[in-house]
Amino acid sequence: MNVEIIAIGDELLIGQTINTNASWLGQECTKLGANIVRSSVIADEPAHIIEALQTVYPTTDLILITGGLGPTQDDLTKHTLAAYFNMSLAIDPETLKHIEAFFEARKRPMLEVNIQQAALPVGARILKNRIGTAAGMWFEQDHQVFLSLPGVPYEMKTIMLEEAFPALQARFQMNALFQLTGLTQGIGESFLADRFADWENRIRSAGFGLAYLPSPGAVKLRITSKKGPEDRAQIESYFNELKAAIPEAFYGYGTERLEEIVGKQLLEKHASIGTVESCTAGLLASAIARVPGASAYYQGALLTYSNELKQKVAKIDGNLLQKHGAVSEEVALQMAENGRELLGVDYCLATTGVAGPSGGSPDKPVGLVWIGLAGPNGSFAKRFYFGDDRGRNLDMTVLSALNCLRYHLLTSA
Repeated sequence: MNVEIIAIGDELLIGQTINTNASWLGQECTKLGANIVRSSVIADEPAHIIEALQTVYPTTDLILITGGLGPTQDDLTKHTLAAYFNMSLAIDPETLKHIEAFFEARKRPMLEVNIQQAALPVGARILKNRIGTAAGMWFEQDHQVFLSLPGVPYEMKTIMLEEAFPALQARFQMNALFQLTGLTQGIGESFLADRFADWENRIRSAGFGLAYLPSPGAVKLRITSKKGPEDRAQIESYFNELKAAIPEAFYGYGTERLEEIVGKQLLEKHASIGTVESCTAGLLASAIARVPGASAYYQGALLTYSNELKQKVAKIDGNLLQKHGAVSEEVALQMAENGRELLGVDYCLATTGVAGPSGGSPDKPVGLVWIGLAGPNGSFAKRFYFGDDRGRNLDMTVLSALNCLRYHLLTSA
């Protein structure tokens, strides 16, 4: 089944809102074996909507349209679609009943514009919106199915999962794919592709798809089977090979996050963690603490951005700072060691670096970071160089610090 996705909304075009709907629809349709052939964003204007419909590929089976179904005057999608498919609008009793119950449950008055949301194209199949007031609409023309959905992500997802996907699976022959995504940190895409060229060739020659999905500090590897879950064991065996070859980089699967994996490790060891941060200024603490239940192992942080606070709060030796500078192996080590003692924790992570875009020097350029880790079996510090973008440097520092801890916990007694 070939699928096109059309997102409607000026807010998407100007970058005010990120088009997460297209991303989610693409992922979910792909899981069901669909082939996404095009995704576009258009203005919330009838002429643009009609032009998008008229230029749909003849070989497309399903067109998913999101946006423009709210109660306001500028939401013109419903009217445009009704005219395009030569349908009149009329109040749908079931939809009106749902809207009335929706407002009654919230003790809010229902306005005329809310009532008009129940005016739907006569002849379209109505897709119920259990959690909102804008219904979805199903149109058919020749062999093609057009679905119009609200732009609000949680409403769109609810309609697709509860109404549309079951109906589409009945309408089209859809063979579910099986995909598994392995997660790596601290190793580049080109290095992975070069080192594991034979591994990749074996995967492709066996009929599987392999995709590299890089992001700052991490690379995802996705293996896909068109046969479905029957190939799960084989795909898992490929990832087991990768995990055994690069345990320092391979950390999990799918949507797992490093901070969640580290949290599980700490719970298993009945161990506590604290952080002492300079360049990341609390980002590392935030990442660890956003995991539900983190209070069982995370004790707190010392935020010592200035050298003055490094001495006063983290008790860093002033002579050490003067001799080696704040961004150094020696200071990163002492930050971690002192933090472990001051916070009373089993493990302490420390970060110090030149995030940029200014502040670098020939000896210590922007992007240079030292990460320290102190634990029951001693302490160490690792040097990293990330680049010249401040935001990426901070994000990569957090990921690298978490992965240092993960691998240390994995390999320590």
